[in-house]
Amino acid sequence: MMDGTLTPLRYPHGAPPAEGEATDIAPGVLWMRLPLPMALDHVNVYALDDGDGWTLIDTGFNSRRTRAIWDTLMAGPLGGKPVTRVIVTHHHPDHVGLGGWFQTRGAELWMTRTAWLFARMLTLDEQDRPTEESIAFWRSCGMDPAILDERAAERPFNFADVVAPMPLGFKRIKQGDVMRIGGRNWDVHIGNGHAPEHATFWSRDDNLVISGDQIIASISPNIGVYATEPGADPLSDWLEACERLSGLARDDQLVLPGHKLPFTGLPTRMRQLIDNHHGALRRLRAHLATPRTAAECFQPLFKREIGAGEYGLALVEAMAHVSHLHQIGVASRTLRDDGAWVWQVEET
Repeated sequence: MMDGTLTPLRYPHGAPPAEGEATDIAPGVLWMRLPLPMALDHVNVYALDDGDGWTLIDTGFNSRRTRAIWDTLMAGPLGGKPVTRVIVTHHHPDHVGLGGWFQTRGAELWMTRTAWLFARMLTLDEQDRPTEESIAFWRSCGMDPAILDERAAERPFNFADVVAPMPLGFKRIKQGDVMRIGGRNWDVHIGNGHAPEHATFWSRDDNLVISGDQIIASISPNIGVYATEPGADPLSDWLEACERLSGLARDDQLVLPGHKLPFTGLPTRMRQLIDNHHGALRRLRAHLATPRTAAECFQPLFKREIGAGEYGLALVEAMAHVSHLHQIGVASRTLRDDGAWVWQVEET
């Protein structure tokens, strides 16, 4: 806006499509929703009409229920036309879960290289009990001892539980590509932070943006550090991507996200996503005047109680924030005798 104010977010489609149904969200674009067995109980998927077939954006979990829903969708809203291409925005299982299943039915799988490598590696890495590296990482976060003991003795979440086997081979998406999907030309812009090399798609021909989990309206995507790369700084990656993608944002764009509702008002949402983490870091710096583990930093970061179902995601996000302060030289850390890192910000 010329006066510097930001346009509020708006939701042109106030209700999501029912299970097994689709909403015509733009010419040749269908919005569908698939269930997830967790607090965030759904994932949005999209089908774009290529004339002789459909391109799908993301797939949902590999489960009997989800496969049955896809059979219903393909016979109903998709009109019996084949799925010829599946584009996966990032490697998380609710997005890539049925990519391999569609491949076995003749579809091409398109992903960024890092997303495909992560998905295939994690699908092949099936464990009956947590690895020593995972336990050591949880300990370094200051995980509650009772929760640590419980998790160490039980079968962990495995990608293979909800991701179909992925045949060898994919087609690569990368920054700067222009892709023809659903009768439109789309610029590919890569995000980071929530997932490495996360693909987003920006239509050259109208106002559509397919954002996956990089940009969601009413929740901030999880930014976590994991045992796979305990020294990562995904928060720096996230903030850089948000600032860069902000330069592409317009008020009239209709954003098609991986969760929650499609929306307009993208410049406002990009500002909110950036400010949210800067505000959390300011609160965290004050909190770390007293030395604390990552697990002792939930309150300033999330400003609410964290339940058992949210504990794991909260822990890796807290670790991302304290580690970021350390890596930019604001916080120091000391390894406690029990293997937990203790973080502190000295007053200046």
